[in-house]
Amino acid sequence: MRYEIRVEGHMSETLTKAFPELGHVTMSGQTVLYGPVVDEAHLYGLLARFQSLGLRVVEMRQLPEL
Repeated sequence: MRYEIRVEGHMSETLTKAFPELGHVTMSGQTVLYGPVVDEAHLYGLLARFQSLGLRVVEMRQLPEL
C-alpha cells in the first residue's frame, strides 16, 4: 500500500529524517509525506511517530498502486 500523509506546517530536515521510509515535499503551508506502508502496524507506528514529535496530521489517504 502507498499512502500520502499531510502534516500542518513545514517540517525541518531534522524532522523529515525521522521518516526515512517516506519521501516529502512542502506546499501550501503543509508538508506532504508519501510512500509505501507495509501493513497496519507500520501505519499506526507512523502515526505514533507524528504524535510523539508534536506534528499535526491534517489528512491521510491511501494512494492507488502504480
